[in-house]
Amino acid sequence: MDKAASTILKDGSVPAHPDLDPRHPLVVFGDHRFCAGETLVVQRMAGPHMHSQIELNFLTQGQMTYWFDGRELTIGAGRLCLFWGMVPHQVTEIEKGTRFVCLYVPMSVFLGLATLSRFRDAVFRGAVIEATVIRPFDEDVFLRWREELLQGDEGLAEIVRTELTARVLRIEREGWRDLREHAPAIAGLSSSDSGRAGHVEQMLRFIAEHALGDISVDHVARDVGLHPNYAMSLFKRAVGQTMNQAIARHRLDTARSLLISTDMSITNVAFESGFGSVSRFYEAFTDRFADRPSAFRHRMQANARRD
Repeated sequence: MDKAASTILKDGSVPAHPDLDPRHPLVVFGDHRFCAGETLVVQRMAGPHMHSQIELNFLTQGQMTYWFDGRELTIGAGRLCLFWGMVPHQVTEIEKGTRFVCLYVPMSVFLGLATLSRFRDAVFRGAVIEATVIRPFDEDVFLRWREELLQGDEGLAEIVRTELTARVLRIEREGWRDLREHAPAIAGLSSSDSGRAGHVEQMLRFIAEHALGDISVDHVARDVGLHPNYAMSLFKRAVGQTMNQAIARHRLDTARSLLISTDMSITNVAFESGFGSVSRFYEAFTDRFADRPSAFRHRMQANARRD
């Protein structure tokens, strides 16, 4: 067992770089299995972490707050949320006694659901999906799934996989929302700037809608009617990154999703994601993910085959 595998953090994750501070964001879950969290008690996390699976959280008691890719999202008892673990996330606040069922679902389960195109695309683009329809028996069902997954019985795990897949299909059919749309990214704003939260939200939406095209800081600022210098300053205080970084990040998240969910060539992925050149795409992707696009795709495909 290597050093990373032997180092387990309190929240159950395994650091990819155990020599770094545990708050370092480059932390991954120990494997890529279909599995359940070992504990029902929600723990604060030392820092953001990432893992390859889709994560489902069903809160049975209390309230918890996530930092999710620059936003704060709070969910309470009786709510069901899911998101792609490759988007950095961190539990930052918990109400005393908060408990949840945490399930980790391999990417291959979602890739195999051809009917979930819009839903799946939203997840891959960083959405935090909340089911809008919750049934009285959902809590008991999720608790049972957790218990059965923890038994390590492959037969039971396959049954749970089938049942959980059906539950995801129902979420897509019955209704869902992206919690990011209801989570203002204003944690870094001063009191004097708090009235500009609407501008920040508008800038974020503009970037999300236009980042795959040829846009600049001037385009974003013009859309909200602010001077570029002030818009850049406000955005940086609110979101914790520059506009150019946000644009690049959106493009890279899109590229990462395309590499996983399509057979599109690397060149086409680069241009489809908004990069003007393949060389610039390779440089940016490798800089952020410490992996070349082709190697990343092969690794994710290998993980899916193991599942």
